[in-house]
Amino acid sequence: MNLAVAQFQPKDGDKTYNLSVIRNLTKKAKEEGADVISFHEMSITAYTFTKDLTFDEISELAEEVPNGSSTNALINISKEFDIPILAGLVEKENKHIYNTYICVDKKGVVAKFRKIHPFISKHMSAGNEYCVFDLLGWKCGILICYDNNVVENVRATSLLGAELIFAPHVTGCTPSAMPGRDYVDDKLWQNRETDPVALRLEFDGPKGRRWLMRWLPARAYDNGVFYAFTNPIGYDGEHLKNGNSMILDPYGEVLSEIKSFDDAITIAKINKEKIELSGGHRYKKARRPELYKNIIGANHTPDTTPVWLNDDK
Repeated sequence: MNLAVAQFQPKDGDKTYNLSVIRNLTKKAKEEGADVISFHEMSITAYTFTKDLTFDEISELAEEVPNGSSTNALINISKEFDIPILAGLVEKENKHIYNTYICVDKKGVVAKFRKIHPFISKHMSAGNEYCVFDLLGWKCGILICYDNNVVENVRATSLLGAELIFAPHVTGCTPSAMPGRDYVDDKLWQNRETDPVALRLEFDGPKGRRWLMRWLPARAYDNGVFYAFTNPIGYDGEHLKNGNSMILDPYGEVLSEIKSFDDAITIAKINKEKIELSGGHRYKKARRPELYKNIIGANHTPDTTPVWLNDDK
């Protein structure tokens, strides 16, 4: 499979604009030989600004899936270029609101996943099931942003048969208890054309890529899966994001990565032979769940509130 991942700077709540960028990058991916393209979390609506929306405001932003206009627009783009597309939006079902990621092709919705650990809005409900689906001869899974930080979610998705995990994010360049994590100065973004090195050093340092590389390759390696990581570049709401959208193999190696400050894509060819040769594939077969099933499955009260969201409150 020729797998493409994208990154772009979205506009808050401007579905028409964001879908136009998705269309342009999908066209580019198809022209460059991609078989499928993946976009970031809530790429159709934008993400960070929703933390300040009332229930009525976020309900107005939300749509039904598969019957909403954005889903239909995405299907039409897929049909126009004959390529499956994965993208995120805000979904509503009855009185519930979800951070949802969908895969579509020219025939309609192939898969839908609701974020298991939402926190950006108090009005969002949590998804309650994993998602593994067939796409172009591959078993694929979806985990949205924070879902990937909980290692059990990745293990469960891989045990359900996923060979490739799509990991749409809006992350990086926010404060954390970890040393070196923080916001990136806006001046560096504004001067990105005259002084690109200074911004690249920030984006690739502990605030951005260096943090990703602490855990993202481990998820791929430990579970013997390919990873399609997507992330916006530039501003999502008031938060500056570092992009670094990338494709990793089951060895935890980066196959291809976007280093541009602009809207862009990258493509890598992935093959299943690597999966069976990977350490993670062997480790899953060596498991002894009788030792730890009651430990891992014990009752627990989750807390996913990030440091930066506590600061905002």
